[in-house]
Amino acid sequence: MTSLEFREVAHGSPDYRETVLLRERMLRTPLGLTFSAPELDDEAGDWHLAGFDTTTGELAACLVLTPLEGGFVKMRQVAVEPGLQGLGWGRLMVEFSERFAGKNGYREIVLHARETVVGFYLKLGYSIEGTPFVEVTIPHRRMRKRLVI
Repeated sequence: MTSLEFREVAHGSPDYRETVLLRERMLRTPLGLTFSAPELDDEAGDWHLAGFDTTTGELAACLVLTPLEGGFVKMRQVAVEPGLQGLGWGRLMVEFSERFAGKNGYREIVLHARETVVGFYLKLGYSIEGTPFVEVTIPHRRMRKRLVI
């Protein structure tokens, strides 16, 4: 079985560009959306985390952590290559990001989950807050998880 190596990738690097392509293909294109240059420029202050197949070196999963005030970080844009979904790599990607956030002094992760993946986050210990809302044209739920540091 192949394994993943998780690491931070630098904004603007070739690995970052790969994560943008995966996120756009999985999360934006199906909604008829694309990233704008200003949106990507705004990500310069975020952490970009990715999981790479240790055998092929290819990108398998990625996400973005956006620092917020008060010890919070927002997880967003979680994406896994379609042919690799269901193998537990999304879970491992999220768990890596939780450890990464904790090591960087964050106490809690917040996120806006698409309704279709709320169950995934519930299994990982996230709780739902508030009522459903629409973001990027589809229903979402606010969720959060306190990190054990």
